[in-house]
Amino acid sequence: MSRLSSLPTTLQEALRQQRLLKVIAGLANFDAVSVGRIAAAAAAGGADLLDLACDADLVRQVAMQTPGLPLCVSAVDPALFPAAVAAGAAMVEIGNFDSFYAAGRVFGAEEVLEITQATRVLLPEVVLSVTVPHGLPLDQQAQLAVDLAAAGADLIQTEGGTSAHPVAAGVLGLIEKAAPTLAAAHAISRAVDLPVLCASGLSDVTVPMALAAGASGVGVGSAVNRLQDDLAMVAAVRGLRQAMPLVSGLAKSAQH
Repeated sequence: MSRLSSLPTTLQEALRQQRLLKVIAGLANFDAVSVGRIAAAAAAGGADLLDLACDADLVRQVAMQTPGLPLCVSAVDPALFPAAVAAGAAMVEIGNFDSFYAAGRVFGAEEVLEITQATRVLLPEVVLSVTVPHGLPLDQQAQLAVDLAAAGADLIQTEGGTSAHPVAAGVLGLIEKAAPTLAAAHAISRAVDLPVLCASGLSDVTVPMALAAGASGVGVGSAVNRLQDDLAMVAAVRGLRQAMPLVSGLAKSAQH
């Protein structure tokens, strides 16, 4: 975990306590005003990390606006990462891939592994998170996570919200929505000795389940970034933050 020690102390501690909260602005969201609003809400609500599109100018803007909030840039093209890191990103992430699925773009295990290897060559010392595509069967997701760890990934992220089709309303519907990413977090956290970030389709109802499943943190996007009111976004982030300490530290003990 030597590269993880290069992260800001707050992020290291959040991972150690298994309660990292990442707010996702969106891999395809290059709207500076929108990202700025999401960043402000993330900082005010107590998030540990903001995940934003891989654009150096966007990184510089958000870093100036919310200087205490560490930034993670997301892309699927490794060549985009170095400039964003130079602009102030604390870490980089391959994926998640949700924004591509609607257009029919699918990422297989081999391609994700190749992107990971290329990224590690470009940035040998930068913390790298890699998303495991949810379209793979769970056993193949776990095997890919093992291969990604061997290729130099420092964190593994799950996804699955776009594959869920909840039929119930209310709390049951929220659980149905999160089921694929929760299952992935459970399987992958037992396959690799790396921190797992559970993302896609989560809410304040299911965040505690993600941590109990074995995740060291969560990534939440639409539950925050689709809100139009700034105060509502702050309240949503705070609600997620408040949902996390309830099961912090339980996941690893549950695995033994």
